[in-house]
Amino acid sequence: MNGKRKVLLFSILGIIVISLAGIGVYYWFNNTYYVSTEDARVTGDLVKVSPQISGKLLEFDVEEGDRVIEDQILGRQEMVNLADTSIDLSLLRAPSNGIVTKKQGNIGEMASPGQTLAVIIDPDQLYISANIEETKLNKVKPGQIVDISIDQYPGIKFSGKVDFIGLAANSTFSLLPSSTGGTFTKTVQRIPVSIEIDKNKYQLLPGTNAIVKIHIK
Repeated sequence: MNGKRKVLLFSILGIIVISLAGIGVYYWFNNTYYVSTEDARVTGDLVKVSPQISGKLLEFDVEEGDRVIEDQILGRQEMVNLADTSIDLSLLRAPSNGIVTKKQGNIGEMASPGQTLAVIIDPDQLYISANIEETKLNKVKPGQIVDISIDQYPGIKFSGKVDFIGLAANSTFSLLPSSTGGTFTKTVQRIPVSIEIDKNKYQLLPGTNAIVKIHIK
C-alpha cells in the first residue's frame, strides 16, 4: 500500500470516528438536557352545547367558525307541556366563550338533554398535550421550559412551560381490554403532559401535530 492510499484510508477512518463521536455527543447532550417527543398536538378544552329539554329545534343561529360569548342565546326549542314561566329551559345558550368548531344540530330535528348540538373551544386557552414515555417521566417537573415546533407553522419556534403531568397512563382509559392470554408483550406506557403555550401572534388550530423539547437541566 503506497503512502497516498494510507493517507486516504486513515482520513476516511478519521472522518467516520469523528462522525460517530459527534452523533454520540449529540444524543448524550439531548438525553441529558432535554426530554423530547413527537407524540404531541395542539388541543384545548372542548365544551358541548346541549339542550335542557326534549323538543324540536326551532332556531339554531350559529355556524362553524362563529365566535360566541358565555350565556349567548344560540337557538330555541319547541316547548311541549311546559309553562310559559319555563321558557328559559327552551333556550340554547353558549356555556363558555370561544369559537364554534363543530355544528351537529339542524333546525327541525328533535333534540334531547345531553345531546351535542355544537362544540366550542376557546382559542385563547389552547395548550399542547404531549405523551411522555414512563421511563423519562421522573425527569419532568411542572414549570420547566419547553421548546415547541408546530407542523402548522414550519420553521417557527414557540415556547411554553410544563403545566400539568397526568396521573395515569393513556392505556388506563383505552377501550380495548387488557390481554388475559398466555402471551404478554411489555410496551412502554405514555403519560399525558399538558404544556402551556406562551402568548404569540399565530392562530393555532386544535389537533395539529407538534414536537416538544422539555428543558430538564
